[in-house]
Amino acid sequence: MEAHCSAHWTAQEAPQCARLATVRCSRMTCWACLSALHRPAPRLVALAQAPTARRSPPPDVPQHPTPQAPERAFLPLPERRLSPYTDPAAANTNAAPLDSRPKRMSEETFRDYRPEGADWITLSTGEFYPDVLSEACRLYEPVLVEFSRLLAMAHSSKSFFLSIMDTSNTWMRTQLCRVFKKYVSPDTPVEMLKRKSDADWICDQYSSRFRDVVLVQQRFSSRPVPDEALCAILWEYRGRGQKGYDLTEALFQLLRDSLSGYEVTGPERAGRDINLGEVLVRYPKQHRPVDFVITKDNVVKAVGLARYDSDRGGAQEDDRTGQYREVAQEAIEYANSHKLERMKVIFVNDGPGLLLGSMWADYADIEDRWPGRVKVVTLRMFSRRITVEWLES
Repeated sequence: MEAHCSAHWTAQEAPQCARLATVRCSRMTCWACLSALHRPAPRLVALAQAPTARRSPPPDVPQHPTPQAPERAFLPLPERRLSPYTDPAAANTNAAPLDSRPKRMSEETFRDYRPEGADWITLSTGEFYPDVLSEACRLYEPVLVEFSRLLAMAHSSKSFFLSIMDTSNTWMRTQLCRVFKKYVSPDTPVEMLKRKSDADWICDQYSSRFRDVVLVQQRFSSRPVPDEALCAILWEYRGRGQKGYDLTEALFQLLRDSLSGYEVTGPERAGRDINLGEVLVRYPKQHRPVDFVITKDNVVKAVGLARYDSDRGGAQEDDRTGQYREVAQEAIEYANSHKLERMKVIFVNDGPGLLLGSMWADYADIEDRWPGRVKVVTLRMFSRRITVEWLES
């Protein structure tokens, strides 16, 4: 049986997990369990300290002497790389906290982690279908009712769109635009449709491609309200970007815990990115956005980007690594020309998309191009690779 973090143990599994605490777990952890990397699991410690209950044999079965085993409750750790799923502090109650021990992998590069890459990524929790349908229908039924009301009063698709733009509630207007795109104008991006100030311009440019309002009314009336299929599609929009927000929130907590004495600025979840022109004097690209900046005594020590790749490949893969390469080259050249030779660039990437195609190798190439100045890390390897010693080197 595979050991796992304490948050996932059941009462039946716990005793076995205590015996096999040092066996490497092949599962990938969820966001809720990420904190288990930075402290001993209290349930496991309690189990390790408790005496092991022995089951007495039936009276009619002869008893044999049990061979003396060495006084070691746990299997030995392998001599090679420490698995991120194993917390030795849980197996040895006298051990120092995990973060206070020497970082065994501090000299390794991002490329060296590739053979065990699946062990070093963090999976964001997801939702099952059709379990989400009931909640999705409750959330989006008012949107479809409002859409039906506006559609019944419209005499043309253009007037229908303008009536949606007059909706005062921003959230409701955005959802109505998403339904409008599905029924009336599939060629038009929602990001464009929801711009209230551009409503007249959108009509001038795209209304000729809008579906006739009478046909829209017929198609809409043929569907139930709430329409489960459409509600499920809208539900997918709801979670878009959430994984990235979870990543940055966990990252900022790691930064504060591991870099005492440094100031970290940037949006922890949703919010405006930091433009490097605001923190670095005469930066060549004033509006270059980054997700976080690490400073100490008003001196910029590192700038960085954080991304969660749940599924990425092809052209998207090239776009991401190309952007990283451009940011790294731009920031390092600026630092070298402004006597900031110690300024670092940190790219925090996580998610299963790292294991697709050449993503891992491409990120490793970026780190290898500027050794000692650029690091690519996941959340699970962050505290091992991003240290005060590296920032000050």
